[in-house]
Amino acid sequence: MSAVLWPVTASIAAALNAANGTGEHERAMRLMKVTEEAGEAAAAYIGVTGQNPRKGTTHTPTDVADELCDVIIAAAVALHAFTTAPPAVLDAKLHAAARRLNAHAHTHTESE
Repeated sequence: MSAVLWPVTASIAAALNAANGTGEHERAMRLMKVTEEAGEAAAAYIGVTGQNPRKGTTHTPTDVADELCDVIIAAAVALHAFTTAPPAVLDAKLHAAARRLNAHAHTHTESE
């Protein structure tokens, strides 16, 4: 994980708090921002594939990667509105996912 993720997203969250407050509406807006950014990533992928014949190929894989980074940043900023310990929450979630993956791989190895 990038060493600057949490300090930068904490600064973004603090700036948003100062500008917009910290009420339930603001929490919802931060959560919706994640969805907005995910939609932009999906739109970029559609542009990569040329799925829209009217528009053709409009994006590159680099554009998709850039949009996915925006999703990660938006999610990290939003996480600050839902916990006082965002790094610890994400670390715990990553470790749980790794355990599930390892358990799944171990189960499939034994059954083969």
